Amino acid sequence: MSASDPPRPDRRHIYIAPTATLRPMVPDVPPLARALDRAAPLAGLLQRLQASQACLAAVKRCLPPALAAHVKAGPLDEEGWTLLAANAAVSAKLRQLQPRLAMALADSGLKVTAIRVKVQSQSG
Repeated sequence: MSASDPPRPDRRHIYIAPTATLRPMVPDVPPLARALDRAAPLAGLLQRLQASQACLAAVKRCLPPALAAHVKAGPLDEEGWTLLAANAAVSAKLRQLQPRLAMALADSGLKVTAIRVKVQSQSG
């Protein structure tokens, strides 16, 4: 180092404080299932969702695996149950199989007044 060079700070004596670990402030939120059980409208929604899934499980047992992979459970209401098809071809096949699907539901003890088949939109 020559006399004209500016002095360099001595890095051995610089202390850098560790950064504080900040935890996000999140309210104590109960698990979804417990929250659904506490509110009557939400509890009814959970029951319908579980019933729709039970219908799907009963129906998938009588579908070929390649077809079952493209079928989802839709809403269950007083008017019936909706099966969601991935595309028009799957929808057409499900419509052909509706009598068999209704029998599968009845054999499982599930009371469904009607089976609706709809093509699921690509955005949903």
